[in-house]
Amino acid sequence: MSAEPRARTARAVRPRAAVLAEKALEAVIRLSGVSAIVFVAAIFFFVLREAAPVLFSEGFSLKQFLFSTEWYPTSATNVRYGTFALTVGTVSVTALAMVLAVPFGLGAAIFLSEFCSPRVRETLKVVIELLSAIPSVVWGFVGLTVMSKLIVSATGAPVGVNVLNGGIILALMSVPVIVSIGEDALKAVPDSFREAGVALGATRWQLVYRVLLPAAKNGLLAAVLLGVGRAVGETMAVLMATGHAVHIPGSLLDSVRTLTANIAAELGEAPSGSDHYRVLFLTGTLLFLITLVVNLTADFVVRGIRRK
Repeated sequence: MSAEPRARTARAVRPRAAVLAEKALEAVIRLSGVSAIVFVAAIFFFVLREAAPVLFSEGFSLKQFLFSTEWYPTSATNVRYGTFALTVGTVSVTALAMVLAVPFGLGAAIFLSEFCSPRVRETLKVVIELLSAIPSVVWGFVGLTVMSKLIVSATGAPVGVNVLNGGIILALMSVPVIVSIGEDALKAVPDSFREAGVALGATRWQLVYRVLLPAAKNGLLAAVLLGVGRAVGETMAVLMATGHAVHIPGSLLDSVRTLTANIAAELGEAPSGSDHYRVLFLTGTLLFLITLVVNLTADFVVRGIRRK
């Protein structure tokens, strides 16, 4: 074969190989995206499969499970599976954590993005990443041994493991997530927005409040949601820092038990296949649905903001 036909063949083969490689890459990316949905659906199916038999068992009441405050799974005469107090405990600790974490987290993200020097920014980012790397059991130990004593001495509470303790610990655990995602959202705002604001005579704070925050609202909302997910799904820290008492709290100084802590504390002792075992999986399904409601609510809020 002469040189010219050989070169022509090579030119024809090369684009075909590039097309095949591109299609293979697209298939891998599509598979990666679909796999996330498949994995979540598989986890939900596994948890629901383990919980389903108790829904149809004699003596089980879904209404009692959702709205009763009585949790006595090992009673010899009157077994009761009420998770309402556990749900309220989860919501109260998470809400307090977000009240503390969101202002500090978003404020730190704004400072890192817009106000500090590059050297200070890099130093603070390393410190924040180290905070996020601390294991949850260490945070729980801090709440149990250090924070509880501070709360007792400052408030005169009979015990230091309570809603306030759990909320502070969860806030400290959620702040690094909010800061990291929030700073990325602010950095993603085009520099042309900043230049236009400065050209119109806006001060630094006016630029942040009137330009950057509205432009990055979707990313900042995602940061807050990830912080909420971190707080709702936390187990060991709240198990050690909240007192593990099953009742509806009347104040921040009352001990509570969360849904996640309840599962972690009792799943190892529940006989496999028993009603108690399956109710704990049903509690996991309830947690899954709570997280789904939070995400759907945030999605509706983001869509409403976009329309405006």
